[in-house]
Amino acid sequence: QVQLGESGGGLVQPGGSLRLSCAASGRTLNTYTMGWFRQAPGKERDFVAAVRSNGGSTFYADSVKGRFTISRDNAKNTMYLQMNSLKPEDTAVYYCAAVYGGVTTSSYEYDYWGQGTQVTVSS
Repeated sequence: QVQLGESGGGLVQPGGSLRLSCAASGRTLNTYTMGWFRQAPGKERDFVAAVRSNGGSTFYADSVKGRFTISRDNAKNTMYLQMNSLKPEDTAVYYCAAVYGGVTTSSYEYDYWGQGTQVTVSS
Protein backbone atom coordinates (compact mmCIF):
# COMPACT_ATOMS: atom_id res chain seq x y z
CA GLN A 1 0.00 0.00 0.00
CA VAL A 2 1.26 3.46 -0.98
CA GLN A 3 -0.30 6.61 0.40
CA LEU A 4 0.40 10.09 -0.94
CA GLY A 5 -0.50 13.42 0.60
CA GLU A 6 -0.13 16.88 -0.95
CA SER A 7 0.34 20.16 0.88
CA GLY A 8 1.33 23.74 0.12
CA GLY A 9 -1.55 24.95 -2.02
CA GLY A 10 -3.28 28.25 -1.50
CA LEU A 11 -4.21 31.60 -2.98
CA VAL A 12 -1.51 33.62 -4.71
CA GLN A 13 -1.47 36.66 -6.98
CA PRO A 14 -0.35 36.40 -10.60
CA GLY A 15 3.43 36.38 -10.76
CA GLY A 16 3.71 34.87 -7.31
CA SER A 17 5.16 31.55 -6.17
CA LEU A 18 4.09 28.45 -4.30
CA ARG A 19 5.92 25.29 -3.30
CA LEU A 20 3.90 22.08 -3.19
CA SER A 21 4.98 19.02 -1.27
CA CYS A 22 3.96 15.38 -1.63
CA ALA A 23 4.77 13.04 1.22
CA ALA A 24 4.62 9.29 0.66
CA SER A 25 4.05 6.54 3.18
CA GLY A 26 3.52 2.80 3.08
CA ARG A 27 6.72 2.03 1.23
CA THR A 28 9.87 3.76 0.04
CA LEU A 29 9.39 5.19 -3.45
CA ASN A 30 13.02 5.13 -4.54
CA THR A 31 12.09 2.89 -7.49
CA TYR A 32 8.98 4.85 -8.49
CA THR A 33 8.50 7.63 -10.98
CA MET A 34 6.61 10.49 -9.37
CA GLY A 35 4.62 13.21 -11.04
CA TRP A 36 2.29 16.14 -10.66
CA PHE A 37 -1.03 16.54 -12.44
CA ARG A 38 -3.66 19.25 -12.24
CA GLN A 39 -7.37 19.49 -12.88
CA ALA A 40 -9.48 22.61 -13.20
CA PRO A 41 -13.28 22.50 -12.80
CA GLY A 42 -14.87 20.93 -15.86
CA LYS A 43 -11.48 20.03 -17.33
CA GLU A 44 -9.52 16.83 -17.75
CA ARG A 45 -6.66 15.95 -15.47
CA ASP A 46 -3.51 17.18 -17.22
CA PHE A 47 0.14 16.29 -16.86
CA VAL A 48 2.31 18.95 -15.23
CA ALA A 49 5.71 17.41 -14.43
CA ALA A 50 7.42 14.13 -13.62
CA VAL A 51 10.73 13.04 -12.12
CA ARG A 52 12.57 9.74 -12.40
CA SER A 53 13.05 7.55 -9.37
CA ASN A 54 16.62 8.76 -8.85
CA GLY A 55 15.69 12.40 -9.36
CA GLY A 56 18.11 12.74 -12.25
CA SER A 57 15.69 13.43 -15.11
CA THR A 58 12.69 15.73 -15.16
CA PHE A 59 9.88 16.29 -17.64
CA TYR A 60 7.45 19.19 -17.97
CA ALA A 61 4.34 20.16 -19.82
CA ASP A 62 5.01 22.94 -22.33
CA SER A 63 2.70 25.25 -20.41
CA VAL A 64 4.91 25.21 -17.30
CA LYS A 65 8.43 24.89 -18.72
CA GLY A 66 10.72 27.55 -17.33
CA ARG A 67 8.35 28.35 -14.48
CA PHE A 68 7.92 25.11 -12.51
CA THR A 69 10.61 22.86 -11.06
CA ILE A 70 9.98 19.31 -9.89
CA SER A 71 12.33 17.61 -7.45
CA ARG A 72 12.39 14.81 -4.91
CA ASP A 73 14.14 13.88 -1.71
CA ASN A 74 14.12 10.10 -1.50
CA ALA A 75 15.61 10.14 1.99
CA LYS A 76 12.42 11.92 3.10
CA ASN A 77 10.15 10.03 0.67
CA THR A 78 8.92 13.41 -0.51
CA MET A 79 8.45 15.17 -3.85
CA TYR A 80 8.18 18.90 -4.48
CA LEU A 81 6.88 21.27 -7.12
CA GLN A 82 8.27 24.79 -7.04
CA MET A 83 5.91 27.03 -8.98
CA ASN A 84 7.10 30.49 -10.00
CA SER A 85 5.60 33.21 -12.19
CA LEU A 86 2.16 31.79 -11.59
CA LYS A 87 -0.64 32.64 -14.00
CA PRO A 88 -4.43 32.53 -13.55
CA GLU A 89 -4.54 29.57 -15.94
CA ASP A 90 -2.47 27.60 -13.42
CA THR A 91 -5.50 27.57 -11.11
CA ALA A 92 -6.45 23.95 -10.45
CA VAL A 93 -6.38 21.14 -7.96
CA TYR A 94 -2.87 19.72 -8.04
CA TYR A 95 -2.40 16.00 -7.54
CA CYS A 96 0.66 14.02 -6.61
CA ALA A 97 1.04 10.63 -8.30
CA ALA A 98 3.45 7.69 -8.41
CA VAL A 99 4.05 4.66 -10.61
CA TYR A 100 6.54 1.85 -10.30
CA GLY A 101 9.30 1.95 -12.90
CA GLY A 102 10.01 4.35 -15.73
CA VAL A 103 8.68 7.79 -16.50
CA THR A 104 5.28 8.32 -18.08
CA THR A 105 3.27 11.49 -18.67
CA SER A 106 -0.04 9.65 -18.89
CA SER A 107 -2.33 9.88 -15.88
CA TYR A 108 -3.79 6.50 -16.78
CA GLU A 109 -0.49 4.77 -16.07
CA TYR A 110 -0.03 6.11 -12.55
CA ASP A 111 -1.08 3.76 -9.78
CA TYR A 112 -1.13 5.93 -6.68
CA TRP A 113 -2.69 9.34 -6.14
CA GLY A 114 -2.99 11.91 -3.42
CA GLN A 115 -6.16 13.75 -2.49
CA GLY A 116 -5.09 16.98 -4.18
CA THR A 117 -4.33 20.50 -3.03
CA GLN A 118 -6.02 23.63 -4.38
CA VAL A 119 -3.93 26.28 -6.11
CA THR A 120 -5.71 29.51 -6.96
CA VAL A 121 -3.96 32.29 -8.88
CA SER A 122 -6.01 35.46 -8.82
CA SER A 123 -5.67 39.18 -8.24
